[in-house]
Amino acid sequence: MAPHDLRRPFKRAAISDQQRRRDIALIRQSQHRSDSQNRARNLASSVVSLQPEPDPDPETLPGSESDKDPITKEMDVVEASRLKGSDARRWFARQLMLPEWMIDVPPNLDRDWYVFPRPAGQRCFVVSSNGTTVSRLRNGSILHHFPSSLPCGARRKDVSGPSHAYCILDCIFHEPDQTYYVIDMLCWRGYSLYDCNSEFRFFWLNSKLGETGAGNPPSAYHKYRFTVVPIYDCTGMGLHTAYTADVPYVKDGLLFYNKHALYQTGNTPLALIWKDEHCSQYVIDTDSQGHVPAQQQVVLELQDDGRVTTSDELPVVFGCIDGEFQQKSGLRSGNLLRFSIKDEAVRLVDGKLEIGEIQFIGKSNRARAFADSYSKVLFQYAARHAPVRFADLTASIQSNFMGDTTTDIEMAS
Repeated sequence: MAPHDLRRPFKRAAISDQQRRRDIALIRQSQHRSDSQNRARNLASSVVSLQPEPDPDPETLPGSESDKDPITKEMDVVEASRLKGSDARRWFARQLMLPEWMIDVPPNLDRDWYVFPRPAGQRCFVVSSNGTTVSRLRNGSILHHFPSSLPCGARRKDVSGPSHAYCILDCIFHEPDQTYYVIDMLCWRGYSLYDCNSEFRFFWLNSKLGETGAGNPPSAYHKYRFTVVPIYDCTGMGLHTAYTADVPYVKDGLLFYNKHALYQTGNTPLALIWKDEHCSQYVIDTDSQGHVPAQQQVVLELQDDGRVTTSDELPVVFGCIDGEFQQKSGLRSGNLLRFSIKDEAVRLVDGKLEIGEIQFIGKSNRARAFADSYSKVLFQYAARHAPVRFADLTASIQSNFMGDTTTDIEMAS
C-alpha cells in the first residue's frame, strides 16, 4: 500500500470540451493579431465623441424588433467610430472580453493562471480622452460621463495631454462605495495593450495606475475613485487568499485569467468565472423577485429560422419555435427569450448538454444585451446537481505540485 501522505488528491474528471477550446483559442490568438493600435484609438475617439444619453428606448436595445440594421454586419473600428446613438450602443456591447463559466478545472492552474475576487457590480468600459471620461455598460449604454484623474480624463492642465493620450480600462462599478474596480487595462496614454498577454497587462495596470491620482478620494475634477482589484498567482496560497481574504467590496465569485491570453472581445475560455455560496450571494440564477426558481431558466436568442441559441461564437441550439407561435406571441428574430428547463429533459452526453424540451416563459429583460452562453447554461445545471467545488480547485493544484515532485503512485483500494 502506498504511504498516505504520498497519495494524490482526487481530481474532478472533465465533463466538457472546455480545455480543447482553450487550446484552440491560444493557437488562434497567436495566428491572428489584429491592428490593435488603430482599434484602440478609434474605440477611444468613438466613446468620448458621444454625449450623455437619456435612458435608451427599449425598442432600440439588442434583441428588439428594430435590431435589424447595418450594425449587425461585420464592421471595422473605423466604421464603428462614426456610429451614433443606438448603433453605438450595439457596437460597444460587443467590445468587452467576457469570461466563460468554469465547467472543468483547467490543468496547470497554478502555473498558467491568475485569480482574483470579482467585485459585485456593473461591468463596463471606462475611456478617458480629450478632457473627459465615459463609462459604458455591457449593453453599450452610457453609465457615467464624468471628470477623472486618469490621463486626459478632465479639463485641467495638470492632467491633460495630447489627444492621442487616451486610456481604456475594463472595470466593474461597485455602487455601495461608488468606486470603479479595475480588472484589466486595454490602453494607457495611447499605448495599446490589446496584443499584450495578461501577465504584461496586469503588470502595467498595477504600476501605471498608481502614477496618477485615480485612486484618490472624489473631488471636483475626479468624481469616482479607481482601485485595482488584488490579483494573485493561482497557487494554493493565492487561491486561498482570493477566496477567503477580506476585500473592501462585496465579492461575486472568483475570476481566473490565463497568463498567456490576449484581450479579445466576446466569450473566451481563456478567462473563467467561478462561484459558490461562500464567495457569491447569487450562485444559482434568480428570477425577477430575487428567488431561485424551481426549474433552471435560460435566456436564448431567436433566429430567423425559429431556432433559439446561445450567445457563443458558434451558437448552440437548444430548441425551435414554430412560425405560428411566433406570430401569435409577437416574437421576432433577435429577441432574447426566457425558457425553463425540466431536469428530466436534460442529459449530459460526451461532454455536451442535450435538452429534450424547453418551456417558453416570455421575453427577457429589455436591458440585456446577449443570450446566455453555453458555459453558463452548463455551469447553472452543474450548480444544481454536481457543482465544481473549492476542494476541486485546490485538489487540482495539489495534484500538479505532487506530479512535479513524485512519481505516479497507485491509489490504495
